[in-house]
Amino acid sequence: MKILNIHGYHGCAENSAGKVLKQLGCEVISPYIDYDSQTPEEILEYLENIIRIYSPEVICGTSLGGFYASVLSAKLNIYAMLINPCLMPFLHLPRLGYKGDIKGFISAFGILSDINVNKVSAIIGENDEIIDSHDFTGKLLGNERCKVIPDGKHSGATLPLKDFFTETISSLKA
Repeated sequence: MKILNIHGYHGCAENSAGKVLKQLGCEVISPYIDYDSQTPEEILEYLENIIRIYSPEVICGTSLGGFYASVLSAKLNIYAMLINPCLMPFLHLPRLGYKGDIKGFISAFGILSDINVNKVSAIIGENDEIIDSHDFTGKLLGNERCKVIPDGKHSGATLPLKDFFTETISSLKA
């Protein structure tokens, strides 16, 4: 299965999610994104170009990458797997030192109203020390595919990603 893997803010292309997906035999496209030097609109355009070129079957996004994966899922009707998604970056990024204009995040946030919750799975660390709005994620998705891990933190390395991906990918192949 071909998967576009979108890392989080100040993350790297070779993140925990990408490593686990490769171990599971997936073809993983993991571009590096410098979130501080591009606007949300530019990043979405860049990611849409990658989707046009590589035609991934699934988009995986961690933290801020989860925001972009969600927006792209809503726009393009592609399945998304989210890891501690930061669905309200206009709230969280300024707390993390982001100096860019947040207006682009606000307009992209509106696209989430079109998301098909049957095309999204999420795993959330209940003890996430970075994102404190996962209750919104649960309300937005409101499906059995939104798993909360009691001892999980923000890092994907603290979550049972192999089990999450295996279960999700198996359900997509069924």
